[in-house]
Amino acid sequence: MLLAPHLQPTFAAVDLDALAHNLTVVRSRIPTSCEIIAVVKANAYGHGLVEVARALLRLGVSRLGVASLEEGLALRQAGIEAAILVMGAAFPHQLSDLIAHRLTPVLYDVGLTDALAKQLGSRREPYPVHLKVDTGMGRLGFSPEEVLPLLQRPAFKGPLRAEGLMTHLADADGEERDYTEGQLARFRLLLDRIKQSGLAVPLIHTANSAAILRYPSSHFTAVRPGIMLYGYHTLPAGDPAPDLKPVLSLTTTIAQIRSIPKGGSVSYNRTFIAQRPSRVAILPIGYADGYNRLLSNRASVLIGGRRAPVVGRICMDMTLVDVTDLADVSPGQQAVLIGRQGGQCITADDIAAWLDTISYEVLCAIGPRVPRTYLSETPHSA
Repeated sequence: MLLAPHLQPTFAAVDLDALAHNLTVVRSRIPTSCEIIAVVKANAYGHGLVEVARALLRLGVSRLGVASLEEGLALRQAGIEAAILVMGAAFPHQLSDLIAHRLTPVLYDVGLTDALAKQLGSRREPYPVHLKVDTGMGRLGFSPEEVLPLLQRPAFKGPLRAEGLMTHLADADGEERDYTEGQLARFRLLLDRIKQSGLAVPLIHTANSAAILRYPSSHFTAVRPGIMLYGYHTLPAGDPAPDLKPVLSLTTTIAQIRSIPKGGSVSYNRTFIAQRPSRVAILPIGYADGYNRLLSNRASVLIGGRRAPVVGRICMDMTLVDVTDLADVSPGQQAVLIGRQGGQCITADDIAAWLDTISYEVLCAIGPRVPRTYLSETPHSA
């Protein structure tokens, strides 16, 4: 299957077969009884919220994770009926929309819990919620000591049903394991107290991508893969790399070739001065598209299967690259910013290294004016 490609000169191609492959890797690392909450927040890490969610559901995922009410509403408005977990901050004025669209909130505060119970009133069916415990992330969450008394309150015998209990691991991809093991120990202690009280919570989840790969004891009854679905990981260098395939490539088209004399400059503030007669290709992509300005005079792109360095300041809408050493370069030719061309490859990890950041930020930054094209050669069953 090949969806009609965009005619725009700059586009991101999303390989749904690679997504399927990465989901298979996730499944190979967890028990068959373990549920997958596929994380599609931040526009599916820049890959396209609705299309990626639909693809994951076709591949057998039954639950999706988002960060905000707005992301959950976008999925519902697209006709997606699957369970959607809203994992980020929520506010009392949002609760009516959350209930109306059957979104499952992650609760982290007694006041928010009380507000939701009041909003629900005396419903016939208890409303499913997940509780977030702060075991060491230092962000949203109940303290472990708050959880059991909360579950024993009348609200959880009426309008609310504790469907899930979760925590967030702060250092699952760190070289040292002690902190993560400490978080898991605190979480297990809470689980033991809940069990001893006679209560049961069906969905227990702590594992993000790194923990799926490194901490089998963290898998419990559900996991929350994010970045590994999209083909990347942040494991320490000494850990064996999982067999993941990058899902997204970013391509643009040469608009013009300019000849620059020795001593000539290009772009703002003259940060590039030609040391020889040079040819510079102008690409219609810039920091407004998510190609970071800090890549100026630092990154490379692929043209004709060879690397061409970025020169001068990256502009809001344009990037310039030196093609002096590349033969047969002309307007209309494609340039790959993320992806493979010939025997060369530039990944989001490469761009992250140039920026001193992580692949997550690189992918999430690709802006909405960059159209996404969805590619697959494999028919996926509904």
